[in-house]
Amino acid sequence: MPKLIRLYITQVALGFVISAVFVGVLLALNVANLRHLIGSSEIGLVALLMIWFMNGIVFAGVQFAYAIMSMAEKPKDPRGGTPVAANLKPVRVETRSF
Repeated sequence: MPKLIRLYITQVALGFVISAVFVGVLLALNVANLRHLIGSSEIGLVALLMIWFMNGIVFAGVQFAYAIMSMAEKPKDPRGGTPVAANLKPVRVETRSF
């Protein structure tokens, strides 16, 4: 299996695990009375799975993007130089009246 595909699968799995933890915290803290709404509804399990899945998509995307962006090479030489403002000198400008 190519390394990029393996990276994608592991990061997506990690994103869905983070989503499960997030939904568990939402239910534990009873945010917006969510625990009661899910527990007292006939389709509470479907709602719970939808919340987990939709958050899983978001967290998986963010996790994969973070993993890809953190693979960038760090610059080896110092970046910088002379600031632009250090090279500026005042210039006299004459104006004419019409």
